[in-house]
Order: sequence, then structure tokens, then C-alpha cells
Amino acid sequence: MSRFAAPIAEQVWDMKYRYKEADGTPIDRSVEDSWRRIARALASVESDPAAWEAPFYEALEDFKFLPAGRITAGAGTGRKVTLFNCFVMGTIPDDLGGIFEMLREAALTMQQGGGIGYDFSTIRPKGADVKGVAADASGPLSFMDVWDAMCRTIMSAGSRRGAMMATMRCDHPDIEAFITAKSDPARLRMFNVSVLVTDAFMEAVKSDGSWDLVFDGKVYHTLQARDLWNKIMQSTFDYAEPGVIFIDRINAANNLNYAETIAATNPCGEQPLPPYGACLLGSVNLARLVTDPFSDAAELDGAALSKLVRTAIRMMDNTVDASQFPLPQQAAEAAAKRRIGLGVTGLADALLMLGLRYGSDEAAAQTEAWLKLIARESYLASVDLAKEKGAFPLFDADPYLDSGTMRLMDEDVRDAIRENGIRNALLTSIAPTGTISLYAGNVSSGIEPVFAYSYTRKVLQKDGSRTEEKVVDYAVRMWRELKGDAELPDYFVNAQTLAPSEHVKMQAAAQKWVDSSISKTINCPEDISFEDFKDVYMQAWDSGCKGCTTYRPNDVTGSVLSVSETTESAPGEQPAAQPVPEEGGEIIYMQDPIDRPQELEGSTYKLKWPDSEHAIYITINDIVVGGRRRPFEVFINSKNMEHFAWTVALTRMISAVFRRGGDVSFVVEELKAVFDPRGGAWVQGKYIPSILAAIGGVIERHMISIGFIEGEGLGLKTDPQAKVIGLENGRRGKACPSCGQYELVMIEGCMTCAACGHSKCG
Repeated sequence: MSRFAAPIAEQVWDMKYRYKEADGTPIDRSVEDSWRRIARALASVESDPAAWEAPFYEALEDFKFLPAGRITAGAGTGRKVTLFNCFVMGTIPDDLGGIFEMLREAALTMQQGGGIGYDFSTIRPKGADVKGVAADASGPLSFMDVWDAMCRTIMSAGSRRGAMMATMRCDHPDIEAFITAKSDPARLRMFNVSVLVTDAFMEAVKSDGSWDLVFDGKVYHTLQARDLWNKIMQSTFDYAEPGVIFIDRINAANNLNYAETIAATNPCGEQPLPPYGACLLGSVNLARLVTDPFSDAAELDGAALSKLVRTAIRMMDNTVDASQFPLPQQAAEAAAKRRIGLGVTGLADALLMLGLRYGSDEAAAQTEAWLKLIARESYLASVDLAKEKGAFPLFDADPYLDSGTMRLMDEDVRDAIRENGIRNALLTSIAPTGTISLYAGNVSSGIEPVFAYSYTRKVLQKDGSRTEEKVVDYAVRMWRELKGDAELPDYFVNAQTLAPSEHVKMQAAAQKWVDSSISKTINCPEDISFEDFKDVYMQAWDSGCKGCTTYRPNDVTGSVLSVSETTESAPGEQPAAQPVPEEGGEIIYMQDPIDRPQELEGSTYKLKWPDSEHAIYITINDIVVGGRRRPFEVFINSKNMEHFAWTVALTRMISAVFRRGGDVSFVVEELKAVFDPRGGAWVQGKYIPSILAAIGGVIERHMISIGFIEGEGLGLKTDPQAKVIGLENGRRGKACPSCGQYELVMIEGCMTCAACGHSKCG
């Protein structure tokens, strides 16, 4: 029998984690082969690899321990990829040469698949003097635009786009422009942005005090702290960004506050990291550890959890040695501190199996107890590793034990660390687990509540036929297997029906025993008042959270999921939010490329680039699928033999993308963003930054002409014949850039596709 609990789980494995030859031929014949590959790779750094391969395999078996996607996809493949998910780059110097050296390092990191975070507070504000050149500074936001353009041109390992986090201190003179930067929908699309909020600022907000904006000791502007706070809140209320990071609290609680200062996080915010800091991630699947679910005897097997955590810690510590790093500075930082981030997934499902309502006091208490057990076992396992292999090089017992996190730890754990040292400076983190949760059978993601108990996913097959797959939450499926058609109890709640305060309560309960941080989205109703919205952030501050991320659907962010009458729901509740199918343009996800028909309609365009002897001819052929015309293949030809190699490569790559379906208009965006360092050209009164950008413009005009997109700079055009079911006010959010379906949801601080699992945060 298959180990996969749902068809979507096997599809995610095949798409993202299965080891294949370059031509797509599978090397991993089964998921057992994948588990064996990972276990063998992580055991290879042991003095006795054979002794550890079997325990590592046992931890992976049946999706109990879920290493993050980089490890699952890359371990044991021999490919030049990092097994670390996230990085914070070096401190950006306040000079042009240093800034662009940092840009080069970012590109190298993203090329290997790592998400990156940067603090832009170190760059002087717009209008400040630039000594020696008699000019004014352009400010940090102008350089963020450069980073954004770079990110658009880099495709991360495993076909994942790189994700970036930008932070800025609440006292930087350009903070107001930073707060509102993403109100422009075309700007900083590759960034998540967060404000670094200090304790002093929060005190000024509460006391209605004044607040100085300062750089390099100079006060540029003074304003009321509440005015700045309200500006942050208004932007977040309207655009879901910026996030808020309580940076002083993070540094005070950091086990390594004696050796580092943190000013940035990874893209989803669960890993506050120092310059060149890196963290690898993994999660224990709590849903797999519940015995006798939905009965009076239901409980989570504490002994099994303890054993699993201890094995997982050893596997993650070994990953530090097994991984490659894009930069030597990152390798040195990881070796000095051996930071890892073990978290959980399936928390909401596990609570359901025990009959606990997510957001209740009982569920919060149970969450805190589970996370404390995981923290204890993680620290004790790391102490055992220190006895065997040595403590991390920068370990210093007294200041380490005096950090905010360690002062809370049980005395027997503190004594063990004092006597033997510890292998890993930090050990726990709650990471986004959207894709690996699907891979594990659609368990609830991280510590999030269940978003939708079931939804229908349409898959376009290679022969053009369509199949429908019902994707059901793991706990709901288990309920049906045990209880048949019995009505779901009233403790089955979802992200939309929970009060924001209940989200915060669960985040705070988990945070107490997590030494890094937590990726968590607090879903707010569209009609929440602005004052109540602000109270959510103040509750997060007052309850000890290290940051806060909210999502409120509206005309700008989109109403990404709608209510369907067929969705399973608890008694007395509105039905759970469910992704909406389209009746006409139902190209959602292609399992395989479509076969090419014998004949296709198309158009040929002539592109004359200035100073080029020969024109370029671009032929675009279209296919009709679901009553809709869409681009299917491209041919680019020129008599200029200098163009031959790259035009052939471009032809093949773009055609391959087109044949995969979904919203492929991003191809235009990527091409138009390419600039030629030798300079572009003026074409028909418009400056084009490169010949590749000109080709992108031709493809865009073709897409407009066939009705695939609405206009220049716009995404997938709504099918005029499609009837969208259940949308409020006729609104919907953006299409997934991977599969084209309108099923993007904000999960753990990152827009994630409910249909295919795509997330820009990786």
C-alpha cells in the first residue's frame, strides 16, 4: 500500500522532493527511497554511519519527522544546493561599493535556494549628504528596488523563487516611506517588509510621547510615537504589510545575546538571525503521534514525542556538517553556533483529535505543555551531543544561562548545560510548513488552525481531460474513517471563525518555549474596526510575542477564498472557507505538459533592435483549452549567429513554461525586468532596458491581443465566460504564479497556494 494519505501528498512529493535525473527520470522510485536517501546522507557525517541510518529512517517513516524542503529535496543528491532554508546577510555598509558587494552576496545565496533577510537601517536616509561627491543620498528604499530587481531574475533551487525580508528600525528617518512602500502594487514585490519596533518606542506609544527619527547621531525629524504607530497599523490594515518585529525582546531572549546582535529575520520571520546567520528547519508531526483519536482515551504519546525529538535534533545537527553554503561567512557562522530550528506541524489536527477547540484556554495550555516537552528534550539531546562531539565553539556557560530564554528553563536542564555544555546555541523555531504539511497528508500547517476542512482541486491531465480531487484535512479524514457520516463536533473551528485574540493566545502559548520565533498569521475579519485591529498588535506585545503578522481580506489584498455550500462545517458555524473553482477557465494545475496538436494558430512579430544588423522574428503559437486561448509555444529566430545559442535556449525554456499551464504571464514580467549593463535602447519613444526586455514586450502584446491578459503590466485575464461561484462583491485575489488558480491564502506570514502548495517563501 502507498504510504501517502492523499493524492495531493504524492503529487507534492513527485513535484518537489523526489530525486530525479535531469531529464525527469525518477531516481527515487518510492517515498521510502526518499527517506532512505535522506537518512543515509545525514548519517554519513557520523563516525559510525551504519548505526544511525536506521534510527534516522525510522524518524522519517510515515512522515513523523519532516525535515524542511531544502533537506528533503537536496540531501543525498550530490547537487550543489544548500540544505539551509534561510539566511540573514551581512550588515550593509553605508557606501556604494559595499552596498553592491552585498547585492552580489545576496544573488549567490539565492542562486542556491536560500531565502534572505536584510536590515536596511544601516543605509543613510534619502537627502543626506554624500561626502566627497557633492550629492544627496538616494536612501535605503532606492537600494531595496535594486535588490527587488535582482530577486526577480534569480530562480531558486528546485524551481522556487527566492524570498526576501527587509527590515528597518522604527527610528530611521526614512521609516515612514518604508512603511508605505508596498502600497504601490508594482513595487518591492519580492520582499516581505517588517518594522523593527523597540521597547522604548512601545513605551512612547503607550504614554503618547514624542519620537525622534535619527541616523548617525543626527535627529532628522521628531513626531508623536502614536502617529507613527498608527501609520504602521493603517498600512498593515490596508495592505497586510509591514509586519511588526519586537526587536529588543528578541535580543533580550536570545541565548547568544553575549555574542551577537540581531537586526533582521529570515523571510517568514520565525528565525531572527545575526549577520551571515543561517538556520535549517524541521518539524515533528504531532498529528501522527496521537493515540486513540476522537475518544475519551485520546492522548499524544509523550514517550514517542520525546524519542522523535531527540533523533530529530541529532539529524539536524548533522545537517550543519552535511550542508554546503553559498558563502564562506555563512559556513563559519553556522559552525561557530550550530543554530537549528526544530518546530511542529499538525498542531491544530492533534488538538482536534483530543477534542480541544483551537483558541480555547485548554488548547493554549496543551500547546504550551507540548512545546515545553519539545524544548526540554531538544536541550537535553543537545547536551548529550555536546558530551559526545563537543559544545558549539562560542559556548560560554554563565552568559548563555543568563539569557531570557534560559532563565525560564527547568533547573535540571540548566545544570546539565552548565556541567557539559550544549551542542547547539538555539534549537527551536516554528516555521512555515505549507508544502511539507501537504506532503504529510494535508495535516494542519505549523501551529496554524485548520484553514479549510476540505476543498475540490481540479487537475488538467496530459490528454486534456480534467479530474477532480477532494483535498480533505488530515483530522477530518480520520474523523470520517472512525465516525462515518457523524456530524463534526462544535470544537471543529477554522481560521476564519476564530477571533483574532484567540490566534494571539495560541501564538503566545507556543512562544514561551520557542527560543527563536514563530511564523504565524493572525486572520482578521474584513469588517474589524481599526481600533480593534490595533488592539491585536497591542495584545501580541502585552502577551510576550516576538512579532505580529495579520491578514485582513479587503479590496486590495483580495478575498482569496470564498464560502461554498458544499464545505464541511461545524454545527452553528458558517461553512469553512473553500477555494473557488471556475466553470470556464478551469486551468488550475497540470500534472504533465499538454501534448501538442498537429495544427496551432499563431502570429509572427518582427523586432528590430537598434544597432543590430539583423531583425529578430518571434513566432507565438496558441492553444485553446477550456474555451480559452492561451500561448503554447514560442520560436525566436535571427540571422545573427551571435544570437543563436541564447535564442534557442529562450525558445525552449519559454515554451516549456507555457506548456505547464496556469498564469504564465510572469514570463513577461521576468523578461521585461532584465537590464543590459551596456545600456538599453529607445524604441518607438520608449526606453527598453535590454533586447530580452523587448522580447518580453512582444510576448506581452501578443497575450493582450488574444485576451489572455487585460493590458500592459497586468496578470491573467478573467475569462468572460467563466462564472465564479460564491465570491463576495465579485472580488478575488491574485492568481498563483505556479498553477494559475485563485487559491492564494496568507499562511504563516506568506502567501501560499492551497491548490499546489506554491509559496514564494519556499
